[in-house]
Amino acid sequence: MSEEINQQFSFENPEYRKTYWHTCSHILAQAVKRLFPEVKLAIGPSIEEGFYYDMDSPFPFTPEILEQIEAEMRKICKEKLKLERFELPRAEAIAFMEEKGEPYKVELINDLPEDAHISFYKQGEFTDLCAGPHLDSTGRVKGNALKLTACNAAYWRGDSNRETLQRIYGIAFPKKEELDAYLQRIEEAKKRDHRKLGKELGLFTMMDEGPGFPFFLPKGMVLRNTLIDYWRQVHKRYGYVEITTPMMLNRALWERSGHWDHYKNNMYTTVIDGEDFAIKPMNCPGGMLVYKSEPHSYRDLPLRVGELGLVHRHELSGALHGLFRVRCFTQDDAHIFMTWDQMKEEIKNVVRLFDEVYSVFGLSYQIEVSTMPEDHMGEIKDWEFATETLKAAVEEMGKEYIINEGDGAFYGPKLDFHLADSLGRTWQCGTIQLDMQLPERFELEYVGEDGQKHRPVMIHRVVLGSIERFIGVITEHFAGAFPAWLAPVQVKILPVTDRAADYCNNVAAKLDEAGFRVEVDHRNEKIGKKIREAQLSKIPYMLVVGDRDMENNTVSLRLRSGEDMGAMSYEAFEQLIAEDVKSKVIK
Repeated sequence: MSEEINQQFSFENPEYRKTYWHTCSHILAQAVKRLFPEVKLAIGPSIEEGFYYDMDSPFPFTPEILEQIEAEMRKICKEKLKLERFELPRAEAIAFMEEKGEPYKVELINDLPEDAHISFYKQGEFTDLCAGPHLDSTGRVKGNALKLTACNAAYWRGDSNRETLQRIYGIAFPKKEELDAYLQRIEEAKKRDHRKLGKELGLFTMMDEGPGFPFFLPKGMVLRNTLIDYWRQVHKRYGYVEITTPMMLNRALWERSGHWDHYKNNMYTTVIDGEDFAIKPMNCPGGMLVYKSEPHSYRDLPLRVGELGLVHRHELSGALHGLFRVRCFTQDDAHIFMTWDQMKEEIKNVVRLFDEVYSVFGLSYQIEVSTMPEDHMGEIKDWEFATETLKAAVEEMGKEYIINEGDGAFYGPKLDFHLADSLGRTWQCGTIQLDMQLPERFELEYVGEDGQKHRPVMIHRVVLGSIERFIGVITEHFAGAFPAWLAPVQVKILPVTDRAADYCNNVAAKLDEAGFRVEVDHRNEKIGKKIREAQLSKIPYMLVVGDRDMENNTVSLRLRSGEDMGAMSYEAFEQLIAEDVKSKVIK
């Protein structure tokens, strides 16, 4: 029993963690009101990592002010104030918040349903409108293990036409060592920021002339194309064919797919010959047309069709974030057309592909099963069969999963793959989405063994999610030090003196002919500087070539880690790099 209680109140329990951080948001609000009574409170929830509170303040919350607030929060924790819940009728609740001069709280109360229980939480002199839950005392929060991390602008209720508020973010843990580890991880994440590394390594850039539309530079294109080549090799082995569909299609298609009604505000549209057209925000409808372009038999199924399709989606400017959130990206889609009895094996086949791809990058994952939402289409029995098939496929492969109740798409349940990177952060990339509705909408058919026409069922799936976002993920995962097979420049040859120039050029020519990406640094700089700059450029292999190497027909190998491997024959080095590239070793 005690073990169950310990687990319940453990920070590993997401519900307890959420309650802990929610209580921290109230401590934050209380500290602000003590120091600055004129500030008006909006909302203060827990979030995936920490908490925040939105506030209407007549002055900016500078770093110096955040330090004052943080110190006051620590005092409140030491006071061990009891948190007490109470309810008020609607009229009394409104009068209570009007008396306190909290207009945002009054608006929230007015927007609650008529039958809502209007609850408040009191701690000392501070009371806040809140549904809870909370810890029983502010003393449960360790004041020396909390930190206010940032302050940004935020619109009231997310509406750009409403008041601009200030959002204070914070984080807290039960132990100071955990806070220190978190802050250290955040600092490491800043160093790995793909926007910073993308610029330093010459991979990509963003320009004012195209906000949200990334420009890939020569080295970035090498990385991108190498990733795509690998994608194609894997998919060929797993029995996929590849297609491409038009970037722009007419309104009738998007109405038929349902996107015109539900997604129009995120689509870029134009008029051609008097007819509405839209740039595709996803590849699926074009894939349906390809399937319909010729008749199919049960002998053709399962039909696995991949597409690296460039899609465009309008994102708000404030949501844009490097390669993680852009307005155009290449989605590594695939659509698998199959019979119902092929469903389980096809799901397993996709999971095997995911296993192979993610392991190459050293990425582990957690599977989430998203079930039928309230707003869904189709028969309940079909949903139940599809959901149970997803679960059974995962279970039979010996894999664990968690349930995300009601978060499936309106047309079918799905598996989401949350990847964990080298800093322990998670990224949702891969998805296996069952679809029973698009085949119906597009009247897809195949001729069965009985000679009759039947409706196929379909899987939508992506493994990388989008090429651009995945490049951002692995840039941060590897801190820009890509494995040799992915590195834009695999070998940098560094002549010690000008006398070694011709010898270095000959070595470079042989490596280039063997299929490796190589550069020679002929600058008139000291060798120490050349080595340091090659290391900063994250080049996997550096060949330092001096007079002795020319005399002995060798190269002196240094790794980007700083390790000096000494002199070796050219043939030995070529064999070493060839094995590393072929095995896709991570080092």
